Amino acid sequence: MKKTGEDLIHFFKMSGSGNDFIAIDNRAKSIDADCCQNLVRSACRRKFSVGADGLILIENDPECDFKWRFFNADGSEAEMCGNGARCAARFALLQGIVTGPRMNFRTLAGIIEAEVSGERVKIRMPSPHSMELDFPLELERKSFSFHSINTGVPHAVTFLENEDALRAMDVFRFGRAVRYHSRFQPAGSNANFALVRDAHHMANRTYERGVEDETYACGTGTIASVLVAGAKGFVASPVEVETGGGEILTVYFSEMSHQESLPFGEVRFEGSVKVVYAADLWRETINE
Repeated sequence: MKKTGEDLIHFFKMSGSGNDFIAIDNRAKSIDADCCQNLVRSACRRKFSVGADGLILIENDPECDFKWRFFNADGSEAEMCGNGARCAARFALLQGIVTGPRMNFRTLAGIIEAEVSGERVKIRMPSPHSMELDFPLELERKSFSFHSINTGVPHAVTFLENEDALRAMDVFRFGRAVRYHSRFQPAGSNANFALVRDAHHMANRTYERGVEDETYACGTGTIASVLVAGAKGFVASPVEVETGGGEILTVYFSEMSHQESLPFGEVRFEGSVKVVYAADLWRETINE
């Protein structure tokens, strides 16, 4: 049976260091971004449809090269996603939405600058804010020392003492306890379990709000862990971070000693982006 154009949604499946996304050129507004939660949830369901951590719609913007609407797998719209932003930049270049490797685009967290070089994408993040260090949290009858920062979306960070502790951490159990902790309500928080290996190397595992599980990588979570480690004097820029999926993300940050509440200036974030495939989504897999 031949499908018409109205029955099909063309998309790219992309992976940003293990964080996977469905990217769609929506400049013609064929999808109503304000009423697409069922589409997002259906398309992101693994085994039933494409399967992804999130869905990206690229749309026109009067001032930037383009804007995005970013949705978590549960259909909720998010202000920012670091790995998703890198995928959006490469998608825009491959699709001819931009004509050169440098671009800027609008998100709910602010304007993002990006540079694409083959599979490598580096982005300049919006200014982080709302950092708070060293507060206790009781999780599942265990005490932790946590820190929080907003790197486009809210993140909580705790540091683990060694590699064994990082491997053994039940990220789903304790991450979910952080995500729904009363301290972070009503919006909730992402949760990061980080290890500092030396001044320029870390490892990080993240429970992502909206995905509601541990993901193989989280860009904003990686940045959050690095910036908190930097604020505590554990690391210095640049920092290479091994993600839960084993890939390496690099975070660059500059210091701003005159801003005591948040001693960071420009924050950039770099890693690989791969196109898994391009295809057409049949609407019969979408629960309307």
